[in-house]
Amino acid sequence: MEKLVVANLKMNLLSLVEREQYLKAFKKEIKGKKMSKAGMVLCPPFVHLEAFQKARLGETALGAQDMFWERSGSFTGEISPAMLKNFGCEFVVVGHSERRRYFSESDEEVKMKIAAAFKIGLKPILCVGETRVERNSGQAARVIGRQVKSALIDLSRAKAENLTIAYEPVWAIGADVTPTAHEIMEVKVLVRKILVEIFGKKYANMVKIIYGGNVTPQTTKETCLEPGLDGALVGRASLAPHEFIKIVEIINNN
Repeated sequence: MEKLVVANLKMNLLSLVEREQYLKAFKKEIKGKKMSKAGMVLCPPFVHLEAFQKARLGETALGAQDMFWERSGSFTGEISPAMLKNFGCEFVVVGHSERRRYFSESDEEVKMKIAAAFKIGLKPILCVGETRVERNSGQAARVIGRQVKSALIDLSRAKAENLTIAYEPVWAIGADVTPTAHEIMEVKVLVRKILVEIFGKKYANMVKIIYGGNVTPQTTKETCLEPGLDGALVGRASLAPHEFIKIVEIINNN
């Protein structure tokens, strides 16, 4: 199974100049490089999707950072799955901790977005994870289990091969701390067990489980390779193309 490395550029690249500088740097970094074992997904802000799609950045796929669950209609300010699909997106991030935290996104809303993504032919990247308080109080497994089950419980097993789950401990995002390889492995085992309950073992093994949260070239081995994960969801480091490509190379070569 090919691994997956996702760049979440978040609310950055504030101007046309910044965007063009990023695209130029990214093209330079990937020139002549073959990543046969690790697929790359770039998730820029909505306003840059068309430019990224037209930039033809090698073998990279295009993804979105979020979406609404309705196809069209009177939903001011929202982006529909049909829009994403028609502008070249293959993937979409759903349920990111920042959406849950700052926009009060509920488990039910995440479930509807997952269903809408699959309906239009997008590949969702479902984010799950616990806060520091939840981990310290022994609630991590309960929280992550609830998030996974509520989002996927009604999905058919045929959807499994196009699903990715990103474990992003909220307390590690944007911080200079990382969970241990053992802590990440525990979550991987938990999530895989839940997937088996939902899809059965054969189809559960088709789902990619990746890690997100302070992923850098220096932390990739501990957070992605040692726990045996299927890739990474990269935040801050993805804003520097050379850092992001280093991460991809490390995962591709191991």
